[in-house]
Amino acid sequence: MFCNMAASSSSPPPAHAFKYDVFLSFRGEDTRNTFTSHLYEALVGKKIKTYIDFDLVRGEKIAPALLEAIEESKLSVVILSLDYASSTWCLDELVQILECKERHGQIVIPIFYRIDPSHVRHQRESYAAAFVRHEKRFKDKVHKWRDALTKASKLAGFDSRNISLESELVKLVVKDIVTKLSRACSSNLKGLVGIESRIQQLESLLCIDVEDVRVRTVGIWGMGGIGKTTLADAVFNRLSSQFEASCFLSNVREKSEKHGPYNLRNELLCNLLKDESLRISTPSIASTFIKERLSRAKVLVVLDDVNDVTQLEVLVGDQVQFGPGSRIIITTRDMHQLREMQHLQKGSDHVVITYKAEELDHDEALQLFHLNDSKEISCRADHSELVRMVVHYAAGIPLALKIWGSLFCRCKSTHERATFLEKLKKFPEKKLQNVYRISYDALGENEREIFLYIACFHKGHEICSAIEQLNACGLFADSGIEVLVDMSLISIQNNRYLWMHDVIQEMGWAIECEQHPAKPGKRRRLFTMEDICNVLKKNKGTEKVQSISLNLSQITELHLTPQAFQKMYNLKFLKFYGVDRRGYYNYPRKDFNLHFNLQDLEYLPNSLLHLSWPAYTLKYLPSTFSAENLTELSMPGSQLQRLWNEGQKPRNLKHVDLSHSKQMVEVPDLSMSVNIESIDLEGCERLVEIPSYFENLLKLTWLNASCCTNLSVLSDMPCNMVSLNLGWTAIEDLPSSIWSQEKLVELNLNGCEGIKKLPNSIWKLYSLTSLVLSKTSIEGLPPSIECLSGLECLDLNSCRKFVSLPTSICKLKSLKTFCLIGCSSFENFPEILEPMELLESLSLGGTKLKELPSLIENVCCPNSILPPSSVILWPSMSMLDLSDCTMLEEIPDCIFSLNSLFRLDASGTMIRSIPSRLQPSIKHLG
Repeated sequence: MFCNMAASSSSPPPAHAFKYDVFLSFRGEDTRNTFTSHLYEALVGKKIKTYIDFDLVRGEKIAPALLEAIEESKLSVVILSLDYASSTWCLDELVQILECKERHGQIVIPIFYRIDPSHVRHQRESYAAAFVRHEKRFKDKVHKWRDALTKASKLAGFDSRNISLESELVKLVVKDIVTKLSRACSSNLKGLVGIESRIQQLESLLCIDVEDVRVRTVGIWGMGGIGKTTLADAVFNRLSSQFEASCFLSNVREKSEKHGPYNLRNELLCNLLKDESLRISTPSIASTFIKERLSRAKVLVVLDDVNDVTQLEVLVGDQVQFGPGSRIIITTRDMHQLREMQHLQKGSDHVVITYKAEELDHDEALQLFHLNDSKEISCRADHSELVRMVVHYAAGIPLALKIWGSLFCRCKSTHERATFLEKLKKFPEKKLQNVYRISYDALGENEREIFLYIACFHKGHEICSAIEQLNACGLFADSGIEVLVDMSLISIQNNRYLWMHDVIQEMGWAIECEQHPAKPGKRRRLFTMEDICNVLKKNKGTEKVQSISLNLSQITELHLTPQAFQKMYNLKFLKFYGVDRRGYYNYPRKDFNLHFNLQDLEYLPNSLLHLSWPAYTLKYLPSTFSAENLTELSMPGSQLQRLWNEGQKPRNLKHVDLSHSKQMVEVPDLSMSVNIESIDLEGCERLVEIPSYFENLLKLTWLNASCCTNLSVLSDMPCNMVSLNLGWTAIEDLPSSIWSQEKLVELNLNGCEGIKKLPNSIWKLYSLTSLVLSKTSIEGLPPSIECLSGLECLDLNSCRKFVSLPTSICKLKSLKTFCLIGCSSFENFPEILEPMELLESLSLGGTKLKELPSLIENVCCPNSILPPSSVILWPSMSMLDLSDCTMLEEIPDCIFSLNSLFRLDASGTMIRSIPSRLQPSIKHLG
């Protein structure tokens, strides 16, 4: 989330450099051997660097070393004792301290030690006597001294007379110093972009400002290079002085592998208990006394880069019990370790919380990337777009931004900078990849195989489909994917798609290429344009090849021989794909100008599980190909006339995409595809019918036959349909099974001009949320429309023959969007008898509507002497479109009682005036 980077040569020097945390100003004869010595010892014990002038010989003139020490301190403690004012040295110190407060914001804490603060403020009692003597010898300084004492006495501090025990006073003063220094430290985070807000989040989880006696552990989890260690280090430095003891154990994984976890535990105990004898190696904490000492100490511990539960058991398990209020911070790439920590600490006196380290946002990423830039580079307009692309490519990973920013700064010429991103992609930075290689090396064989498949083939795929295909390869995908997510190597986007950062994907590619660097045909997975084109053109594929993935938009021509796949009889995944401007895969764009140099194809491996080949130029698949293992077939924009010969038994097939295959004259034989779930036939213009066997495809839930302009015959559908798109087809009658689809959510009949009426029978579309009837020839809706209790969107756009609505329309209690735009024959909106509480948008533009129904109903309670109450029938209405309703002459006043109404468009109507009660909530009137 951030990186510590050295300031560039153009960066301004720091405003003020500090050498000490605290400067102690005191009258030696009063407090040197009592309160001041106790305070100094407590500060040193908290690792607070404190200046005290024990070794200086005082004279009448303050020594230069003292003046310098005051200047170099962040905070000064002024112990105003009974005889403090009698020392001109002390008074000069105080003047200098207050000047530093004015110049660079030094923090000043006065302690009124056994003296009334008013005596200091007004120089009374012993202070008055001291100034009688000073007036005689130091007339030129007395005014400054008096002014300094007055100012110091008005600062927030401590009055020892209100605290009976001196030890308690020391504790309170130290706590206040720690708090003030911690706050001041937040301004010293230069180069750590975005860290302050993350520190605050982590401190909130640690409950530092809350009196919580439980031990709290916060695990910082995230991918390598995300800034976990940097965050833990910043929090540790800020908070360590608030604890009785602290220890930052860095590189736990590496040290544990070299020396074992028990050596680390001894280091931990030695640091916390300040006992060097504990460095002696021992497999357990043998001494009860050691346990007791540790259990009394309020400690702050950081365990950095944990990768094994054994490390947690040894370092913070049952044998190592910390005192009340202790805090533990763990950084790890593996979420599993934090789950194990939760199991280790099940007691109510120990809380374990997880904090996910997040990437930098765009502005933070730009700031970090530019830290090493000279002004000349960062201000050049011709590089702004390139930098934006590089920063986007880094996707908020601080380590990538740090390394790439440094490399970019070294580019000496415009050409070097212009080709920077291209070079990064072709030759990934080793230093960055090595960070992620650590996570890969920690995986088991099952997880490594799954990782490489995702990197080379399944990135962006639906997780369910990928799991099915990976399982079919003999892998255990469910558990493997879970491990990869825990290790921050992959993520799941929108709870649906597998995703992987580009940098991590490139690391996976590099690992795959290590198998046979010079012989790609002997690798398991092929993914680069050069390797794939070379292997296919020269028939260099072997039985080792299991997957091929090629972005066709990267090339203009692909040479294939008829025997291109002959030797690859273990090929499971063949994925050619294109990407349109919107980022959609496998869409045959009009500018998809790839030329397949393919006269014939004699062989496709029967081992194929996934076949993706858009714009396939042949009329059929090889006759020798068996689709029995195939689970997914995607060939949009193909020239196929038929898919395969009869007799195929694609029992495992689940998804078929043959959209925009304009030469296909019939749906391929899928009668044996009993597991099929989705079929996309959009734009297959020559298709005439959907075969009758579709009724038996009981797992089919999704069918898209839109823009099949010659499709006129639709058989009964299976009973589990969820989405059915028949828009712009020649269908005139829908089979009765359509209206009994209890699981159907979407029904699209847009542009089906042959549909003139809907059945009057009771509909069973209980799950339907969207019904699109736009541009059909229907004249009205049957009363049975009220059965659609879950309908949210009803679209009748441009149904030019549509005349009327049934009064039962108000029974659609879930309806949110209702569109009648362009229904040029529609004249009368029925009376609304019941509230339609969820209706938000009503579009009536271009109709012959003459008046709107009353939107308010007066309800009288039986046997009540009270007047009838008003019920608004469309209480959620936010958008009402009446544009081009040329017969509409007025809008009833009740329209303006709709407090939620945001937009009203009455342009093109006969309305001449607006009611006086126009509500301010209406933002637009057409």
